[in-house]
Amino acid sequence: MFDLIRSGGWLMLPIIICSIGAMGIIVERFWSLQRNKILPPELVPQVLKLVRTKELDEQILRRIKASSPLGAILSSGLINRHHGRDMMKTSIEETGRQVVSELERFLNSLGTIASITPLLGLLGTVVGMIKVFSALMIHGAGDPGVLAGGISEALITTAAGLTVAIPSLIFHRYFERLVDEYVLNMEEEALRMIDVIDGDREEG
Repeated sequence: MFDLIRSGGWLMLPIIICSIGAMGIIVERFWSLQRNKILPPELVPQVLKLVRTKELDEQILRRIKASSPLGAILSSGLINRHHGRDMMKTSIEETGRQVVSELERFLNSLGTIASITPLLGLLGTVVGMIKVFSALMIHGAGDPGVLAGGISEALITTAAGLTVAIPSLIFHRYFERLVDEYVLNMEEEALRMIDVIDGDREEG
C-alpha cells in the first residue's frame, strides 16, 4: 500500500488529507444527526403537558432548549406563548434558521472535498503525462520502464481522487436530505404545539 501511495507522487498527500477529513466529517455527522438526538419522540408530549398544567418556568425552558435542536425551536415559541400566534411563529422561524445552520455544519466542507479530489486526481494525471512525454523526449520510446513511473502516477492519482470523491459526494447528498427531513419534521412539531396552545387559549 505504501509503495502504491509513493508511486502516485506528491499529489497523493493532499488526496490522503482530504480522505481523512471526509472520513472524520462523515463519522461526526452520523453521530450528531441521530434522529433521537434531533427529534426526541417524547419531547412534544412532555412540553404540551407542562403547558396545560402551567408548570413551565424559566429553568424548565432552559432545560428544554438545551435538550435538542427540536427543544431549542420549541422553547423559543414557548417563551413568546403569551404574545400570540404570529410572535410564536416568528421566533420559531428565527431559531429554526440557527438550528439548520448547526445541522448543516461541515457539510460544505464535505461537498468541497467531493469537488476538489477529482481535480487533484486530474492534476496528478496531467503531471504524470508530462513526465511520460519528458521521458520520451530524453530516452525515446525504446525503454518501457522509463515511461512506467509517469503512467503509474497518472493512473494512481486519478483512481485515488475518485475513490475519495465518490463516497464524499454520496454522503454529502445523504446528509443534506436527512437535514431537510429533520427540518420538515421540526416545523410540523412546532406548528402542532402552536395549534394546541392556541386551542387551549381560545377554550380558556
